[in-house]
Amino acid sequence: MGLFDQVVGAMSGAQSGGNNALLETVMKLVNDPQTGGLQGLIQSFQQGGLGDIVNSWVSKGANLPISAEQMQSVLGGSSLGNLVSQLGLNSSEASGSLAAMLPQLIDSLTPNGEVPQGGYLMAQGMEMLKGKFFA
Repeated sequence: MGLFDQVVGAMSGAQSGGNNALLETVMKLVNDPQTGGLQGLIQSFQQGGLGDIVNSWVSKGANLPISAEQMQSVLGGSSLGNLVSQLGLNSSEASGSLAAMLPQLIDSLTPNGEVPQGGYLMAQGMEMLKGKFFA
């Protein structure tokens, strides 16, 4: 089973009511070249004082939880605003959804405790997710 098959399996278990739009939007956030992709997203959490939390998602151990408020403090502004507008959620709902999904997603994308390098891997994962969730 490949990396992104594992991601799809893990995330499909996290889907509540088939909310594929949330998964697709979060994958766009993780793959956004303007923010540096997955590595840039991780750095945002580290720079925002949440390095221990985000590092737990990347490592092979248990994932530390993150609150909606912590998510807002790191991703506020345009990233969270885009999620709000794309999904029709309010800021609190978007932050809560991200707080529930992002730790598991980042954990799934880093199964060996390391951040994958290169945009090709992420692009390939998006295509696989689209084929399974967004047909």
